[in-house]
Amino acid sequence: MAKKSELKDAAARIGTAIGEVDGAAHRAARKAAGAAHVASQELIALGKQVDKLKRQLEKSTQRLKSALK
Repeated sequence: MAKKSELKDAAARIGTAIGEVDGAAHRAARKAAGAAHVASQELIALGKQVDKLKRQLEKSTQRLKSALK
């Protein structure tokens, strides 16, 4: 049977490997969350642009209708 110190060393190596994997997963999750936040902000900005263009079109339509009368 293996000595206690060898078992402890093996357990430490296993724990280190698990910790590294957890850290990498955590970093990846944070990157994904950041990307999702940026995408959300871009969608909000695009929505505002669409609303502005919609109002411009309505005003142009009103002007054109009044000019044609």
